[in-house]
Amino acid sequence: MVLITAVRDYVNRMLQDISGMKVLILDSETVSAVSVVYSQSELLQKEVFLVELVDSISMSKEPMSHLKAVYFIRPMAENIQRLRRQLASPRFGEYHLFFSNILKDTQIHILADSDEHEVVQQVQEFYADFVAVDPCHFTLNIPSNYLYMLPVAMDPSNMQHYCDRIVDGIAAVFLALKRRPIVRYQRTSDIAKRIAQDTVKLMYQQESGLFDFRRTEVSPLLLILDRRDDPVTPLLNQWTYQAMVHELIGIQDNKVDLRNVGKLPKDQQEVVLSSDQDAFFRANMYENFGDIGMNIKRMVDEFQQIAKSNQNIQTIDMAKFVDNYPEYRKMHGNVSKHVTLVTEMSKIVEERKLMLVSQTEQELACNGGQGAAFEAVTNLINNEAISDFDRLRLVMLYALRYEKESPVQLMQLFNKLASKSAKYKPGLVQFLLKQAGVDKRTGDLFGNRDLLNIARNMARGLKGVENVYTQHQPLLFQTMESIGKSRLRDIDYPYIGNHFQQGRPQEVVIFIVGGTTHEESRCVALQNTNNSGIRFILGGTAILNSKRFLRDLEEAQRAARSSTSVV
Repeated sequence: MVLITAVRDYVNRMLQDISGMKVLILDSETVSAVSVVYSQSELLQKEVFLVELVDSISMSKEPMSHLKAVYFIRPMAENIQRLRRQLASPRFGEYHLFFSNILKDTQIHILADSDEHEVVQQVQEFYADFVAVDPCHFTLNIPSNYLYMLPVAMDPSNMQHYCDRIVDGIAAVFLALKRRPIVRYQRTSDIAKRIAQDTVKLMYQQESGLFDFRRTEVSPLLLILDRRDDPVTPLLNQWTYQAMVHELIGIQDNKVDLRNVGKLPKDQQEVVLSSDQDAFFRANMYENFGDIGMNIKRMVDEFQQIAKSNQNIQTIDMAKFVDNYPEYRKMHGNVSKHVTLVTEMSKIVEERKLMLVSQTEQELACNGGQGAAFEAVTNLINNEAISDFDRLRLVMLYALRYEKESPVQLMQLFNKLASKSAKYKPGLVQFLLKQAGVDKRTGDLFGNRDLLNIARNMARGLKGVENVYTQHQPLLFQTMESIGKSRLRDIDYPYIGNHFQQGRPQEVVIFIVGGTTHEESRCVALQNTNNSGIRFILGGTAILNSKRFLRDLEEAQRAARSSTSVV
């Protein structure tokens, strides 16, 4: 529970030492950081009677001197200006200021000069500048996530802002963990190198005192990767619970928006899927779709038993029932939530014929055989039941696998796709190859470069796979294996500066510029249960599903076209 616990501890420390009625004031980023680890009922228990966003608080003039204001915001220039205006004519009795990252000295002076009414009680840095969606998975929710695909020269100021935000997020994670890492990066990625250099500069030069924690025997490792090294994982359909919900419906800050799903009661139009707050989800988030159906049926049966026993309540049991009623209501809501999600996903799978599509996707991702793959993709493009979106993904997967082997057949697929899909944007598959084709990648994505991987794939082919829909393993799995066996090649993943790893690290943070997937976070969670002696944490700029990945690709293509630079 390492990341969730770290952020929860910060929120606890903010709220528990301030007695009386409070208003919690957040910004658009810290609201995500707090909401994934703390429920509204928990906030109420801490006497927080109002949660507001810093920009809306700035607009209101109504005095509330009976409330104590607890600010938890990022130390950005616009937030400091909003605070200045608030402190010039204070609305609240007390101001307790907490910042999610390192404050500059100039910002502290501005705040001190602004506090003419002496209402500020404390100013502290609490490093929760990231969203801890799962115990070992965090995201930075960066909106303009496509920028990592563009050359630096194309948009220098936006690119600087993007890199700064990533460095801030990574720094906050290590400050929360009280560690200073050795840093490595993916050699083929300019942006990974830049972020690695800026991170080392911050941790070992600009703020070296802040990061001077008690040394561990072997320093932790921070490995910075580029999403383009594995473009296959975010393109695939998913068949495990959490990943599948995000792929087919969408999860944002552990919340699922179900307003477009039939006629649901108001309290079920947005549901929370949190491994921290929902025991059923925690036990099943990495399970296969088929098993989920069975487990939900078991949960429904258990609930019906409880509901039946509640119908026979005698007067003597009434008090006991009333005591247990909140728990009963919670269980009822939980059962309905999971039944709704699985029902909706089954409907989408059927409508889009995803079992058929996914079988070919997995073959493209995991097995050779170009002729059979071409035929399978052609048949699916010709199948009227297959959506344009799924056709595009299939052609992209084929292109990534066979760009060098069959250029002629690849052109045939491009033409077929253009004739079948009215919304097809010409050049998008070619743009993907330019960004993440075989010449740009470091890792052995399809297991056909490295002798060890070729042997492993042959063995798997002979043995057969347990489940045809979940045979794919992200490239990240190989990377973690290499770290565990001290086989991550220095030439492919250089160190920054003169800080080198002495022995195998026990803590590893892998950060993917361009975003992570829930399939990868599952891979990390399973690796952490293997007792390998290494604890892995995964982080990224966003959490992707195939829609978001393609949207980022389209935005990067649009930006590249509108610029005079050649990508």
